[in-house]
Amino acid sequence: MKFGIDRLLADPALRAPLTGKRVALLAHPASVTADLTHSVDALVAAGVNVTAMFGPQHGVRGDLQDNMMESPDFTDPTHGVPVFSLYGEVRRPTGQSMHTFDVMLVDLQDLGCRIYTYVTTLLYILEAAAQHGKAVWVLDRPNPAGRPVEGTLLRPGWESFVGAGPMAMRHGLTMGEMGHWFIRHFGLDVDYGVIEMEGWQPEGPGFGWPADRVWINPSPNAANVNMARAYAGTVMVEGATLSEGRGTTRPLELFGAPDIDARSLIAEMHRLAPAWLAGCKLRDIWFEPTFHKHMKRLNNGVFIHAEGDWYDHAAFRPWRVQALAFKAIRSLWPDYPIWRGTDFQYEYTDNVLAIDVINGSPLLREWVDDAGAAPADLDALALPDEAAWQRDISDLLIYP
Repeated sequence: MKFGIDRLLADPALRAPLTGKRVALLAHPASVTADLTHSVDALVAAGVNVTAMFGPQHGVRGDLQDNMMESPDFTDPTHGVPVFSLYGEVRRPTGQSMHTFDVMLVDLQDLGCRIYTYVTTLLYILEAAAQHGKAVWVLDRPNPAGRPVEGTLLRPGWESFVGAGPMAMRHGLTMGEMGHWFIRHFGLDVDYGVIEMEGWQPEGPGFGWPADRVWINPSPNAANVNMARAYAGTVMVEGATLSEGRGTTRPLELFGAPDIDARSLIAEMHRLAPAWLAGCKLRDIWFEPTFHKHMKRLNNGVFIHAEGDWYDHAAFRPWRVQALAFKAIRSLWPDYPIWRGTDFQYEYTDNVLAIDVINGSPLLREWVDDAGAAPADLDALALPDEAAWQRDISDLLIYP
């Protein structure tokens, strides 16, 4: 199969509209061709007039390990073009930076989750392009989490840099398809195009990620496909006092703390909602983060294996798995301080709980904290939202 960047490079007819145009590239370390050449180098070698680069969260080079670390602007030492950070002093492109190009190429590997900030950065690019009369092309890439949809919709008033609009947590779209949804939902008048993939089979081998392409971290803590599959659940641990494994070699595939009993927790999860644990394997583990939450302390935790013979793509529901873990903690240890407080500023928000920002509403937290609420009550909230989102996007799916 071919990703969007590979098709653009292989077909002069696709590149022809770029002739005589100043071209910008929004990219990160996973923006590479099939032979692992970075997209900017390949585009310049193909004769494209690249006049600027833009970097999302973690930067063009992906050099900032931790979350919520800002990147500066700089000049690319190889090609001598300005590199504008969209996760630094600004998160929306400035008018000055928008005047450096005619066409923006967006070549970002996404994880298929609403909270992954590259989704919001795409929206901000489209809005700026509409304002300044610029064209945007998405060089499409696979959604490694595939087509399944899961989670409640973001509620009005909860928009943020990790919640661009009323979409499900696990959205099931590629970046190219997401651009079409943004344009329709927000009524944007923008010159938009998608260089589509060739041969992507979202329900074929790999269930989203093709077996013939190596995995390159799109952000420093996105280490493999297992993480991409689990992320729509484990990202919620960023709003909890538990460790999500930052400071270990397998972040966002696990969670834990020094003061929990992982085997009891797994058993309680199976007691409360065994059906929610289909499609994966939970393993109790010990880990010691070298930095971040509970650093240099021995943590007992749970590793989520959405891989191997245990993995069932249609059955695995990471958002529910992680919600169930919170619920089991509340059941076993009612006074456990699960949630990070409002003093923790999450992604440029103030005086709100990070767990609510992540979920786009207080609904999940309220369900966890309500001792009388059962798994069926969360399903009653999520199932209608999931069905509504699938209806909303059904006509935007490029790949059958």
